[in-house]
Amino acid sequence: MPQTLAAYPFLNLLLHPGPVPVLETEWLGFAGSDDFRTALVEAMRLARLHKVTGWVADDRRLGAVRPKDLAWTHEQVLRPLSALGVRRFAHLESLEALNRLTIDGLYRAALPDLAYEFRHFTDLGQARAWAAGA
Repeated sequence: MPQTLAAYPFLNLLLHPGPVPVLETEWLGFAGSDDFRTALVEAMRLARLHKVTGWVADDRRLGAVRPKDLAWTHEQVLRPLSALGVRRFAHLESLEALNRLTIDGLYRAALPDLAYEFRHFTDLGQARAWAAGA
């Protein structure tokens, strides 16, 4: 059972404890730039604190993300995750077509720089299991 580490109106940060700890970002809706970045900085802090090796990005309900925030996410979140020890990153795509295109573009551009496995999923349970090494 996941443990809620932090809750915002637009995001829940969940920890799946165990031999392979996994952090899950469960987006609930739109977040402005300041809130978006503050929450992801906290997610990185919690990932470091709990020594997570798996990450689940549940973007299904994520609202629009500005291009400048996508670029920031690439530099401040996606690249540094490998230094934190993340080995697997599971992504559930946004349900909104425009978000899916822009966010998937970020991930496609970031992939060559990433030192961890990255996979897309449509099923949350499968994403969690894979991120935990199953």
